[in-house]
Amino acid sequence: MIDEPADTAVTPHTDGQPDGAPEESVRETIARLYVDARAYAAAEADKQKLRAGIIGTGVRNAAIFGFVGLMLAFASIVALLVGLTIGLAQVIAPIWATLIVVGCALILVALLLLAAKNCITRMKKAIAP
Repeated sequence: MIDEPADTAVTPHTDGQPDGAPEESVRETIARLYVDARAYAAAEADKQKLRAGIIGTGVRNAAIFGFVGLMLAFASIVALLVGLTIGLAQVIAPIWATLIVVGCALILVALLLLAAKNCITRMKKAIAP
């Protein structure tokens, strides 16, 4: 009797690598994983910096528009008081002039506040995942 097994015609590959493929060591695999992880972290940091920039710009623009709108509203109230004072002195013509000026200023205030709201809406859409 023969104690040795017979040779088979085809020897199966047990490591799952195709013929001629270089074998990668564990050290090389871990080194590649480390490089990929660093690249992913750098890309994520860049994304967060971009989001912070978008938020900062949106908040800044909204604050500017809101501040200008509030200042114009204050100026309109002052103009109304001055106009009413002048209007009481001359009865009718200066009152209508004051109302026209105040009305136009308040329309401009409304437009500036809508622009500030639009800045916030665009910022929210830009940073939404």
